[in-house]
Amino acid sequence: MSSAAAPTLGALLRNLRSREGWTLKEMSAKSGIPVSTLSKVEHDRLTLTYDKLYQLSQRLGLRMSELFAEQGEEAPAPVTARRSLGSLENAVRVETPNYDYYYLCTELRRKRMIPVITKIRAKTEQQFGALVHHAGEEYIYVLSGRVIVTTEFYDPVTLEVGQSIYIDSSMGHAYLAAEGCDEAEVLGVMSSADDELMQSLLSLHEVQRSNGRPR
Repeated sequence: MSSAAAPTLGALLRNLRSREGWTLKEMSAKSGIPVSTLSKVEHDRLTLTYDKLYQLSQRLGLRMSELFAEQGEEAPAPVTARRSLGSLENAVRVETPNYDYYYLCTELRRKRMIPVITKIRAKTEQQFGALVHHAGEEYIYVLSGRVIVTTEFYDPVTLEVGQSIYIDSSMGHAYLAAEGCDEAEVLGVMSSADDELMQSLLSLHEVQRSNGRPR
């Protein structure tokens, strides 16, 4: 029995470079990312931060989702014995005014579950801004600190370490660090039948980042 492995970010970059006929030096010049960094990524020895992925996508004319999800219109192959070891060191980090996101296991493509460690800094609804909505459902487990969960249709609830919540992500929601807690950390798993969930989340982050920039 054989099964084609899902391409890593390194494989996607190698394939793109081969398709365009670029050398590593040429891709470096086009993307603004050092040759040594690109080489390590292509050999799956290094991942890229969100800012670098965004830079890569903008300069090479790619959609961000192409860097997180397998390309092509073919039906997904049956998944057999896939696994990925996740750590903060190898996570893709996304910084917004309210949260720091650490996306785990990003080398796996076509995931229907998206695991992420989130560090929460916003403390009030005014500081957070508008509630967020996106496709699917999500599960949040508190690792440290205390978290206030504000949702569109329910009164706010406070979660302590070891407590968790499961919600419909299309319902407006926000996670806040409770009073007396400078920062809280949660493990979240987001899930959706929508293949574009990752793109939706990245677009949401870009809006959050833009809203937090000085005007």
